[in-house]
Amino acid sequence: MDVVQSLKWRYATKKFDENRFLEEEQLMVLQEAFNLTATSYGLQPLRLVVISNKEKQAELVEASLNQRQVLDASHLLVICVERKVQAPFVTNYFDRVQKIRETPEPILKPFKEMLANKFDKQSSSETREWAIRQAYLAMGNLLTVCALEKIDACPMEGFEPEKFDKILDLKKHNLASALILPVGYRAEDDMFADFKKVRRPQKETIIHL
Repeated sequence: MDVVQSLKWRYATKKFDENRFLEEEQLMVLQEAFNLTATSYGLQPLRLVVISNKEKQAELVEASLNQRQVLDASHLLVICVERKVQAPFVTNYFDRVQKIRETPEPILKPFKEMLANKFDKQSSSETREWAIRQAYLAMGNLLTVCALEKIDACPMEGFEPEKFDKILDLKKHNLASALILPVGYRAEDDMFADFKKVRRPQKETIIHL
């Protein structure tokens, strides 16, 4: 399948086949795609929690507005944001840049100091909103990769983050849940699989200047 055909194939899966599971290689592709997602400044204020424990998935159903996809999917991906992004987080990023690219410190220093100062001064709510926007970038990237890999997925905002955080003990990792993505294979009787896509025509959504 080419990219467009793959995107036409995908849909927000409403019913997963609870007896089919992703191969380890497929899971590795999704993890690598997540890690390669573009983020603002390259800082990656995100982490991905991969859940394949059915007991834990069942525990999360109620906190997901009782949506069964959370349980029936092969895996549940939870896209999380860092609770604290300040100077040490920024410095760690530039340390990696210097090590991997061998960029001289004098070249990196002005940008590093600017970003460290920015994140130290702005409010935690501003930083959280910024990080959540990066989570949506990761979600979009994962959805495209899922389509290309013939993995079904259901992007979800409809869940209770605070309950997820408590059940998964995310505060211990300095994380807060932002988005969830059940992944696996569509059930044969999911009627939504055959629905035609409903989209605005391109003449209403694309502007050429």
